Amino acid sequence: MRRSDTRVVLGLHRSRHDRGLLESALDLGIRNIDTAFNYAGFRSHAILARTAGDLLPHFSVSTKVGFFPGAEGRSEHSLEPARLREALETTAATLGRVPDVVLLHNPERSLGDLEPAAAADRLAAAAGVLADAAHADLCRSWGISTWNPQLVLAAVTAVGPSGLARPCCLMHRAGILVPARVLDIIDNLARALEVTTARRWGMSPFGGDTADGIWRTVALQPLMAADEEWSTVAAAFRLAFALPPVGRVAVGTNRPEHLGELVRALDLRVDDRNVSRFRDMLAQRQARAVG
Repeated sequence: MRRSDTRVVLGLHRSRHDRGLLESALDLGIRNIDTAFNYAGFRSHAILARTAGDLLPHFSVSTKVGFFPGAEGRSEHSLEPARLREALETTAATLGRVPDVVLLHNPERSLGDLEPAAAADRLAAAAGVLADAAHADLCRSWGISTWNPQLVLAAVTAVGPSGLARPCCLMHRAGILVPARVLDIIDNLARALEVTTARRWGMSPFGGDTADGIWRTVALQPLMAADEEWSTVAAAFRLAFALPPVGRVAVGTNRPEHLGELVRALDLRVDDRNVSRFRDMLAQRQARAVG
């Protein structure tokens, strides 16, 4: 059994809620799993409690609230405080334990049609619900998870430094496929929320799927230490910790051997200077495209 390591989070967005996979994660030293109220057709928490309830105490469990069952089997997004509170209560009851972290799930989905002041008020109210939940022992801590952070940053800026409860962590995209503009917005949002690198969580390090054609052509060698041996998948995962800098990365898989490869990738070293140059190159390319 590998020594416990908090840097890898087993994400259950696309992963099977399989007891064997969770047992393999524990054997590999993984102690973090991430799910959401709406995963697996709003059944993720119930499936975990039923199939692996005895394993859950060995994990730090993070989950998310923000999506709810809608009409005709579709999901809908809401930051309405009463719905968030009910979801938080249901989550703890269904899991059979208090989640370690609850993340506000893609709040930008409910901010896009609002004026800045109204968006700020809505985000502040939702953040207050999660902060109150932590005080009420419905979760141990809370954070924000965002896919498109621009609207969240605008709302946080409009709220001001004293108008928003401060989250313990921030989850966002990470990896070499994240556009330069998004990397900059993420960094600005982390600073505005006063979230340190250690409390930033990357997600979607492969942009969806390691089988995508880009992973057969992308050249990662300049970004890795010269004396390292690695696969493209391992290097891409390791680089997700640097683009932008994060303390842990959530990744989904259904194969224990793939999970093992990612855990071993933590020992790889990157070329920090070339990673910085790569990010500068992305920014310059973006500026030329805009200009």
